[in-house]
Amino acid sequence: MSTAARRARAEWGRLYDAVRGPLLTRRWRAVPMTLGVVCLTALVQFTQNQSWGHRFVQDVGAVRAGDPLWLALLRTPLSLFVPAPDLPVWGALAQLLVVFGLAEICLGRWRTLVIAYVATLAGTLYARVGIALGPAGLLGLPGTDAHVVDTGPSAAVVGLAVFLGWRHRAYVTACAVIVAMVVEVVLKDNLAGKEHLAAIVAVLVLCGVSATRHGRRAGARAGWGSGLPPSRSWTRRRGPAQRRS
Repeated sequence: MSTAARRARAEWGRLYDAVRGPLLTRRWRAVPMTLGVVCLTALVQFTQNQSWGHRFVQDVGAVRAGDPLWLALLRTPLSLFVPAPDLPVWGALAQLLVVFGLAEICLGRWRTLVIAYVATLAGTLYARVGIALGPAGLLGLPGTDAHVVDTGPSAAVVGLAVFLGWRHRAYVTACAVIVAMVVEVVLKDNLAGKEHLAAIVAVLVLCGVSATRHGRRAGARAGWGSGLPPSRSWTRRRGPAQRRS
């Protein structure tokens, strides 16, 4: 095996092993949610490009930082499936198919949806904080961004990619995604780029929470492996030696 192949195996081997079996045995049936998300996004894109549907999509899925918070929160779930009007829809559909498909197989449907929503919500809430900070701050935004329509699956895709990379130890890939988003902000300091960074921060917090929970479960299993409470197992094992003395 060549050096490049070994590095690729080390980086993506766990992810490949997790995905290969379900795809070979179930094929498209392994990702029903992903197919539904792709179809819904395509339908929303078609609808918003029609004269009769544009206003409807804006009313139910267009989020702006200048909107009342309750209205933005109400629209945020659907905003994930509203492609940004200034970007090619096929790129968004391809991202959804690949990243959501991998996440659905590796993480499960509900966990995928939760992570995607948290990432999207983090970007939505950050926009309000950034505008409140103003353009002079490092994390601030100009007041004109309050009227920018904020939609699309990009924040969710970025967040899921980082979480998948961390979960399956594809650390180089996860870091590459993060670096790419930082470069995006440096080269093009706009609302979308900073929202991507906010989504990454939120997902890294989820990674930390998940790691803590797994650590506690592993510790609990180790402590209870002998069938005795962790606080008493050491004392019980030492008991006979103490009696002999």
